[in-house]
Amino acid sequence: QLQLVESGGGLVQPGGSLRLSCVVSGRTLDYYAIGWFHQAPGKEREGVSCISRSDGNSYYADSVKGRFLISRDNARNTVYLQMNQLKPEDTAVYYCAAVSRVRGCMLAERDYDYWGQGTQVTVSS
Repeated sequence: QLQLVESGGGLVQPGGSLRLSCVVSGRTLDYYAIGWFHQAPGKEREGVSCISRSDGNSYYADSVKGRFLISRDNARNTVYLQMNQLKPEDTAVYYCAAVSRVRGCMLAERDYDYWGQGTQVTVSS
């Protein structure tokens, strides 16, 4: 069965950067589109970014456009989320998720079949 493991979260100051990793095991990453989501306490989980399988087309939520960059390295079975110019509003648990039945990608969590355990990102001075 497909497994996803996130890492790279931590505590950073506003304006700083983090790179999150999502390592996929059980199947080759090439079969899956990958989405990044985050959830702050008391709030709904929302989509941040996604990247399609094979072609690598990507999409970003308006709140992170120009600051975050998603990429994939199929040889390492890893998807990255480079987060720059971090703001306190970015503080949340970040999850990666996978789906194989579509060629593109989307930011609706209901469309994803497999989820990681999450990694905490805290942006504070």
